[in-house]
Amino acid sequence: MSDYDVVVLGAGPGGYVAAIRASQLGLKTAVIDKEWLGGVCLNIGCIPSKALLKNADLAYTLRNRGKEFGISFDNLELDYSVAVKRSRQVSNRLVKGVTFLMKKNNIDVIMGTGKLTAKNAIEVTDADGKKQTIAAKNIILATGAHSAQIPGMEVDGKKIVSFWEAILQESRPESVIIIGAGAIGAEFSTIWNSYGTKVTLIEMLPRILPLEDEDVSNEMAKAFKKVGIEVLTNHRVLKVEKTDSGVHVTVKGEEGEKGFDAQQALIAVGFKPNSKDIGLEAVGVKVDARGFVEIDERMATNVPGIWAIGDLTGKLLLAHVASAQGIVCAENIAGAATVKLDYRMMPRATYSYPQATSFGLTEAQARAEGYDVKIGRFPFLANGKSLGMGESTGFVKLVTDAKYGEILGGHMIGPEVSELLPELTLAHTMELTVEEIARNVHAHPTISEAIMEAAHDAEGRAIHS
Repeated sequence: MSDYDVVVLGAGPGGYVAAIRASQLGLKTAVIDKEWLGGVCLNIGCIPSKALLKNADLAYTLRNRGKEFGISFDNLELDYSVAVKRSRQVSNRLVKGVTFLMKKNNIDVIMGTGKLTAKNAIEVTDADGKKQTIAAKNIILATGAHSAQIPGMEVDGKKIVSFWEAILQESRPESVIIIGAGAIGAEFSTIWNSYGTKVTLIEMLPRILPLEDEDVSNEMAKAFKKVGIEVLTNHRVLKVEKTDSGVHVTVKGEEGEKGFDAQQALIAVGFKPNSKDIGLEAVGVKVDARGFVEIDERMATNVPGIWAIGDLTGKLLLAHVASAQGIVCAENIAGAATVKLDYRMMPRATYSYPQATSFGLTEAQARAEGYDVKIGRFPFLANGKSLGMGESTGFVKLVTDAKYGEILGGHMIGPEVSELLPELTLAHTMELTVEEIARNVHAHPTISEAIMEAAHDAEGRAIHS
């Protein structure tokens, strides 16, 4: 029996960050994970996928835009397996960095499967079946989530895959049907299309990236169709059948049923919490109807001393949100000064080509809530830096309150817009108005000028549009 002030179950971007902050605050801390430090994000999610997307960008440029940049060659060879291997190297380097951070912060790392046995105890079973009990005054649950499955279309890891198999396989499919047009579906559409895969993207809802502002979704659909990605919205998948050559997918839309054949199908329809078999029932931790652990603004569950963060809580299933929750949770445990998180204003990003990022209210949401809405827009087609980069697709869209100039939301699609988003979220946090963003002098030429120009437009004094 080991005694700690804080034990974190799960070492993903929420869990390991919570452990670091707890240790910084003087709490004796341990972290438990059954497989790896860094969780899904660092190992098979957001980090390796960004490495693959960089390779995809190069592949697309060489295959399709060489003449534009004055580049010519004979017998271009693109080895997708090298791209995957490079992504693994990037991932492994960051995992080693997390290992170093655990040592630096005097955090004990315990590898094994953890299960609550009491409100202050976790039983850990290692790979050899050996058990030990870890006691703690506070337990933070950070076990994350897993890919949702469609009944009758279960993943087999070869012909029908989830993001897990897709990101690790060293060969790409020659043709693929991607079911679900959220961030994962959009990003893999970009990766595989860039290497020459025939991609069909199917979404049950009326538009791809359905959680984004409608203008962004429409722009993304145009961009995808332009590069040859077949996009079907308002289509429900009826069945996925394995064939000798791959899969046959039957869908139903307004015009009736139709079928598609491909080498592989990727299921990307969302996530479910890893809340089973971790002992929640034994200690009485409440979950909602979907299985997500219920928490208050402090990250506390209904059981004193048990806390929860990250995807397990279902608040917003993003790595940076989990990290922010982890910090707030540790600070609440230690009684330190902290903040209250506003999930609606958290940044969101899809790293497809082009990128799509947002925070806050969409135009439709702002109008539905009764705001007198004023919109500021600026196209990257009129931005000098983006034209020089050859990346002129997309725009910046600011949703503002006409009365006070408050920034209600920001929605962008275009080159590297994920790097522009922090200016808007910081401005919102510091309660800056759209006029103050417009008055902030931006270096020229930069793609960030598009934010300034959109702010000018919201004020009714557009300069370059």
